[in-house]
Amino acid sequence: MEAFQLEIKSLTPENLSAALELDQACFGGLWTMGAYERELDSPNSDLIGLFLPVLPLPLLGMGCFWSILEEAHITILAVDPHYHHQGFGQALLYSLLKLACERGLERATLEVRATNLAAISLYQKFGFKTAGRRRHYYKDNGEDALILWLGDLQQPEFQETLDNWRTMVGDRLRKFCWQLVL
Repeated sequence: MEAFQLEIKSLTPENLSAALELDQACFGGLWTMGAYERELDSPNSDLIGLFLPVLPLPLLGMGCFWSILEEAHITILAVDPHYHHQGFGQALLYSLLKLACERGLERATLEVRATNLAAISLYQKFGFKTAGRRRHYYKDNGEDALILWLGDLQQPEFQETLDNWRTMVGDRLRKFCWQLVL
């Protein structure tokens, strides 16, 4: 069976309505249209999307990080709920970390709900470690956030790690007849 080709590329203004819909489906409306527009306009923000070009609304996932000094602060990682557990989160996280490495950033950080075990498992698979906890971080229910951290993005061995992750991501996607075009 032939694999469906997925693409990861930077979001454009034409993608923002789809990004807002995905945000609503995944987070219940975390960011507004204005917030996404500011992300596109900011030289310190990288906002990427996972696309299936053959679909009319092809945005299946998205990720974002802010470049803060030498750090990639991951602010969003979202996959359309209809496509969970197929490797899309891995593909997006890999792409964000690869981009951060290419931008010369030294480490990556993020916050994740302490109860979001699927996301925590994904981040741990990519080497993130717990660096702390933000008590009552999430305003909707007062839940704590774990602060996760990944260092050494500019160490020579990190390129080998990226290559290994690329293979892992490709293998996972192939199980569901997807192929990431890089």
